[in-house]
Amino acid sequence: MQLKTIAAILLMTTAAAHAEPPKPDAKALISPDVIKEVHGWLQTEIVQLSVKARNKNWNDLDQARIDDLDKAWRAEREKDDQPLIAATMSSPLSIYLSRIQGRSLGVYAEIFVMDEHGLNVGQSSITSDFWQGDEDKFQKTYDVGNEALFIDEPEWDDEVKIWRSQASMTLTDKNGGGKIGAVTVEFNLTELARRREAGG
Repeated sequence: MQLKTIAAILLMTTAAAHAEPPKPDAKALISPDVIKEVHGWLQTEIVQLSVKARNKNWNDLDQARIDDLDKAWRAEREKDDQPLIAATMSSPLSIYLSRIQGRSLGVYAEIFVMDEHGLNVGQSSITSDFWQGDEDKFQKTYDVGNEALFIDEPEWDDEVKIWRSQASMTLTDKNGGGKIGAVTVEFNLTELARRREAGG
């Protein structure tokens, strides 16, 4: 076999190995049982108290102040001095969410919890922005009602070769006080599918 032919076969094999697989059904993979598990750790004191405290302390924020906070966050992402980002990432809630993500062993790719304004209270990694109130993850959950669930379309992550999808839901007071915020969990759909196939 000629060298050119062998090289062509190797190139085709490599391309096939890295090709984008078919888009998975996010709503089937992020099943009621998966959502139930998320609700379990959302009802813990660290989540509930953190969001309630934020809502109490920042209840009088107007849109101009919200925009200022979001702009500050975005600017800090490009700087060495990051007081707002550092304060958020070092909070007990962010540390807790990072642990939850780690314990998922690859199922959770990112987690962030928002207050009643759509501002991040805690997160497992640094998000691109601080305010989610103008996005579907907040407007299709908190703005809709206590039981709202919004599962976004899957996106292919070519860098790590996995399918991802964000599931967002309203965060409610576990003592029956109504909605207090929202949460977004980004799922590794590829890992969820693998576990389903493995029966685990």
